[in-house]
Amino acid sequence: MYDNLFTILQILTYAFVFVVGTGVLIVIFLFIRDITQTENAIRRNFPVIGRFRPLFEKLGEFFRQYFFALDREEMPFNRAERNWVYRAATAQDKGNTVAFGSTRDMRAPGSIIFVNCPFPTLEVDASTPQPLTFGPYCRHPYIASSFFNISAMSYGSISKPAVQALSRGAKMAGCWLNTGEGGLSPYHLEGGCDLVFQIGTAKYGVRDEIGILSDEKLREVAAHDQVKMFELKLSQGAKPGKGGILPGAKVTPDVARIRGIPAYKDSISPNRHPDINTVGELLDQIERIRRVTGKPTGFKAVIGAYGWLDSLADEIRRRGNESAPDFITVDSGDGGSGAAPMSLMDNVGMLLRESLPLVVDKLREHGLRDRIRVIASGKLINPAEVAWALCLGADFVNSARGFMFSLGCIQALRCNKDTCPTGITTHNPKLQRGLDPANKAVRVANYARNMEYEVGVIAHSCGVAEPRRLKRYHARVVTESGRSLSLADIYPEVKTAAPDLGTPNTVN
Repeated sequence: MYDNLFTILQILTYAFVFVVGTGVLIVIFLFIRDITQTENAIRRNFPVIGRFRPLFEKLGEFFRQYFFALDREEMPFNRAERNWVYRAATAQDKGNTVAFGSTRDMRAPGSIIFVNCPFPTLEVDASTPQPLTFGPYCRHPYIASSFFNISAMSYGSISKPAVQALSRGAKMAGCWLNTGEGGLSPYHLEGGCDLVFQIGTAKYGVRDEIGILSDEKLREVAAHDQVKMFELKLSQGAKPGKGGILPGAKVTPDVARIRGIPAYKDSISPNRHPDINTVGELLDQIERIRRVTGKPTGFKAVIGAYGWLDSLADEIRRRGNESAPDFITVDSGDGGSGAAPMSLMDNVGMLLRESLPLVVDKLREHGLRDRIRVIASGKLINPAEVAWALCLGADFVNSARGFMFSLGCIQALRCNKDTCPTGITTHNPKLQRGLDPANKAVRVANYARNMEYEVGVIAHSCGVAEPRRLKRYHARVVTESGRSLSLADIYPEVKTAAPDLGTPNTVN
């Protein structure tokens, strides 16, 4: 017995010495390699230890939000903002409340404060937001009931179960879902919701064999009754001047088939529509899509230079109001994307707080506000932000990242790596397994419903019957001096040109 024990101890000792010795040899090897290489200064100055820096840097992305960042500190969305969405997504009885006081610094420059009325609107006097009509001159106008909808997220950039959950949730909530530029998938259709088909610069899903917009493919998409509108994407918030980017690892055979591109190769869209060079050609393309499909057609753009909006209005006036886009989606320069150059994401394009009132006022100036619907998009995930956009003149608000949070997104910042831990932006079946479409669809619907409810609460506090009656004088912005200014003073409304009495519908 003792002989066996002694033998075991000897083996363990030899194993320990071998492991330690091997470890020492590896450390010596790495030490020599680090101090002799010239590519990395950290490893050269701090051999071996310097190799841990990338690991700690990567771990910091995950641990910062749990151990170090304050509730209102993180970017692009802080913990308080995300937690509101999580609560809204799980609350089926409009029970999204907090206790003890706000953690938001209401004195911080840029903070929005709504001007409450001494005699708020009673619930019995409140009214439901009225549906608005898109495309009065179309064969198939679209009457949209929800002012809060799901923004563009392509199948490919997000996963199959994510699209399924969004489609089902949108149907439950009565809002629309924008397909994004990646084409129309069966998973968009299966939930039965209203869809806005987005046409990106690569024309995915509606292109012919050489990548040109195809009337035949447009008709095929428009034949689906669920497809209510078409959106021509000129630019996107996170990357204006750069087309869509889908890494090859996410271009699965299914994604490739729907887009009409090779599998497992990077999907890079042109940085603009090669066939649109002027405002006249933009209107020509909109009219072509509207004529072929019979459905409302508009465009999405990040606003930087804005003189072209005057040229666009002048061209519409020359051609007639029926030639105008049925809507304009104004995206913010701080919008999101699963993959974008940091140089564009951080530095290019006006923020929505400047571009939205500019577009609304340009339309008013040219007498087109009643003809063209305005949709605000970009980082609007909480009730105050949505109400603010309505104050500035938006008819509708779209959100992508808000609905991603409702699906369970934890802001892991892995969207472009195909390693999303919540299964939303990955095509790895093992990671997708954590996202149950049936469960998440309920969360999507809850988020949309609670958003509309709480925006209504803000509107009633301001003394109006429903959210679209909010005006610029209902909100104020804190300035550097600590005082607040009314949005009506910061963005004074321009005089409206003579209305076009031939327009079949008007904005309330």
